Amino acid sequence: MADENMQTPNPAPDRRRPWILATVALLAALAGIAVALRLIDNNSLPQARLTTRSGNIVQLRALSAGKPLVVNLWATWCPPCRLELPFLAAAQKREAGIAFVFVDQGEDAVTVERYLGSARLELANVLLDAGAALGREIGSSALPVTLFYDASGRMVDSHLGALSPSLLADKLTRLRPAAGATQAR
Repeated sequence: MADENMQTPNPAPDRRRPWILATVALLAALAGIAVALRLIDNNSLPQARLTTRSGNIVQLRALSAGKPLVVNLWATWCPPCRLELPFLAAAQKREAGIAFVFVDQGEDAVTVERYLGSARLELANVLLDAGAALGREIGSSALPVTLFYDASGRMVDSHLGALSPSLLADKLTRLRPAAGATQAR
């Protein structure tokens, strides 16, 4: 007769766990590579119709004004997005020769305004993409994504995931207009 108070010995550590974690990491890396390749293939300025916070419809080309353009796809619920927005905002104020556009993916104006106010972020060119059409057009469902376009509207670089201040500085150095252009300091 088995003793009901007897405990079953602890099973050996699951030896499959490292393999499972490695497989998940590999799949995530492959997904990132696939997104990057789709971004490279689609190197012209997207045509998605976006909405200003006041409800007007705009396209990205209208906001570049013949300058290089940085387009950041983000959302208020996205921790990496929240991490990078403050130094993107600082770059927007500092870089007079580069246009910055912040395209919220899938949220409404009230949610975006509430977040920007609570985070004390002052961003110009915040657009809403309630249906995430821009993300689909560029072939990405991940956030954040930052796209870098030259003054003619040709994509010259992209980044999937949170930018660091030094990585952003490097990408902006390569994007800045030719010598003779001025920067606000």
